[in-house]
Amino acid sequence: MRIVKTRHLVGTAAVLLGVASLGTALVGTQTQVGTTLNDFFLPGTQPGFVGDPIFSAQDCDSCHSGMTVPDAPSNLWRASMMAQAARDPMFHAGLAIANQDADFGGELCIRCHSPGGWLNGRSTPTDGSALFGQDFEGITCLVCHRSVDPIADPANPTEDAAILADLVALGGQVPTMPHSGTIVMDPNDRRRGPFDLDADWPGGFFFHQWLESPWHQESLLCATCHDVSNPAYERVGGMSPSASDTYALSADDAPHPDQNKYNMFPIERTYSEWSQSEFALGPVEMGGRFGGNKTAVSSCQDCHVPDTTAEACVIFGAPTRDDMPQHYFLGVNNWVQQAVLDLDAAVGTVDNPFYGPGEESTMTQTDVDTAIALNEEFLTKAADVELSVSGDDLTVRVVNQGGHKLPSGYHEGRRVWLNVRFLDSTDTLVEERGAYDPVTAVLTTANTKVYEAKFGIDAAVASATGLPVGETLHFVLNNTIEFDNRIPPRGFTNAGFESVQAKPVGVSYADGQHWDDTVFDTIPCNAVKAEVRLFYQVTSKEYAEFLRDENTTNTAGQIAYDLWEANGKSPPVQMNLETIEFDCNGNGVLDHCDIQMGTSFDADMNGVPDECEPTADTPSTSTGTPRAVVVRLGGISPLRVGGDGFTPRGEVALVDVTGLAGRRLRGRAGVRAARQQGLVLWTTLADDAGDVSIPVSPRRLGDATLLQLVDVESGRFSNAVDWR
Repeated sequence: MRIVKTRHLVGTAAVLLGVASLGTALVGTQTQVGTTLNDFFLPGTQPGFVGDPIFSAQDCDSCHSGMTVPDAPSNLWRASMMAQAARDPMFHAGLAIANQDADFGGELCIRCHSPGGWLNGRSTPTDGSALFGQDFEGITCLVCHRSVDPIADPANPTEDAAILADLVALGGQVPTMPHSGTIVMDPNDRRRGPFDLDADWPGGFFFHQWLESPWHQESLLCATCHDVSNPAYERVGGMSPSASDTYALSADDAPHPDQNKYNMFPIERTYSEWSQSEFALGPVEMGGRFGGNKTAVSSCQDCHVPDTTAEACVIFGAPTRDDMPQHYFLGVNNWVQQAVLDLDAAVGTVDNPFYGPGEESTMTQTDVDTAIALNEEFLTKAADVELSVSGDDLTVRVVNQGGHKLPSGYHEGRRVWLNVRFLDSTDTLVEERGAYDPVTAVLTTANTKVYEAKFGIDAAVASATGLPVGETLHFVLNNTIEFDNRIPPRGFTNAGFESVQAKPVGVSYADGQHWDDTVFDTIPCNAVKAEVRLFYQVTSKEYAEFLRDENTTNTAGQIAYDLWEANGKSPPVQMNLETIEFDCNGNGVLDHCDIQMGTSFDADMNGVPDECEPTADTPSTSTGTPRAVVVRLGGISPLRVGGDGFTPRGEVALVDVTGLAGRRLRGRAGVRAARQQGLVLWTTLADDAGDVSIPVSPRRLGDATLLQLVDVESGRFSNAVDWR
């Protein structure tokens, strides 16, 4: 591979001498693995072969910014983690430890965090010290918009065939399985995208060279950096990946033997998870959950870069599109954007050794606040929480609504967990499970469910490094998956996920299961309801401390930790909040305990106190003529309600309409809206006469004054009556 040798001749003496398997002693007991640049070699366009310069993203601003947010592509990209990938203090802290752990290990990081810097030959040395100027712009406009589909397709630009052929002719290899920054760049500055610009502009588009490229709407484009594999490891097993495989460190100063990402150790498999989901088979109707103009979504772009109605540039006559991608690059980070702004303010001081004057981001505080708010809102759409009670057990179901695992991506420090607060009749906290202390950033894990992945090292790597066998946060050394209970997406199959090295570890999910149930047992007897929250945290205390404490090279770990601490310690995002009550008779005691203590009877042994069960009236021969409906509330004189033709014949909802200013609710949609606002007091079935029995006590009604019945099926409603 001539490209490999040409590039690596500019490396260090260790590479030239072929010193691959010899280790270097570090401070303490750990030994550095003697890998080389060749061990981390990956196919695709190589440094020095990029052709025309990759211009700064700021060069695109003159045409693609200035429109009103949320439309302008440059405005939105600027505060995304794509734009800040090379300024991210966590990247620099992780980079230092990667190089400590394995010689030249930072090569694996820089490829994706600063692809422009890497393509221009500035990833050597691999500590990032050669990066400068626009290298700190991260994943820029032209990195994506000059990328070429590595898989030949008649729908692609005709120029692509020659680009791929030239890559092979130069001794290179086409990355037909994109991952870990294996990008193919058009050597000419032809900006690619999914639209036919000539069709949009009378007389043709002439502002820059362009090519129409369907690749830019395909998820495979995102695989370039959202599947990450370690080529220094070789899979040991059968023809196809299996959960029983092991991974051996080659470290022989040579590229991976077949460059198949599924024969390398899997660090991240976000794209591959999607590829084995229902979303990969075609659009899934999600009712507009993820925003944009599409209600049915399929590709990564459909959710993370949703379509809107907007113009792409400020030039007079630019067409308004209904399928204009919003360049938010929505994700999960809610603190690093602010940390980068803090670093900008510290340029030229010891508090920012990463980049210098003129290399700051161009973000404003408004940009940062908007980006964080959008990511936090995006997280609220990723999952649903459903609650049920049986006896003194509370079951919480978390449903993954996304196209990959929940959570996915870089797993170190990233977690999702359940928090349950049991409250008494005065809303005083009785007991909490999964408590998180925002002051110390300590999560109590023993009494809740945490969704996360834990990687580690085997005996061979432990022997080579001096680290203990088992779980570690040393990502460039990891070669085992110790545990992975992250919830798979809809369409999940065990065989499919095993084939892409993403099968759950230490837990079981049935084929098709994209949810998980957790049983919180022994609800306290004086708890009358529970508040259940689902939280997401990007960076745990344990990971922030690891980056600080394990760094023996520079101050990057301490700086990252200080910024983490100064910015809320990666504040957890509340993804969901659901409430459930379990005191039907309003006596301040859990229904199950009422029955156990004998203060309530349960004749049919269904777990519901008898006084809470609907009572059947004598069957009526009513002809359904509109008349008053009798509502029997527990402990209250019967109420008579009416309405134009109102005679309920099925499911009925009792709604508190006190604060609705005379507005009435209709049908299932109205009931759903009322339930979301906590206004539905009870649902039951009308008897044959159309009368309704509801065991709601005056104390349970609280401040409610006006009550209304809604026949859920017909949408008819009663008049509102004052029960007092």
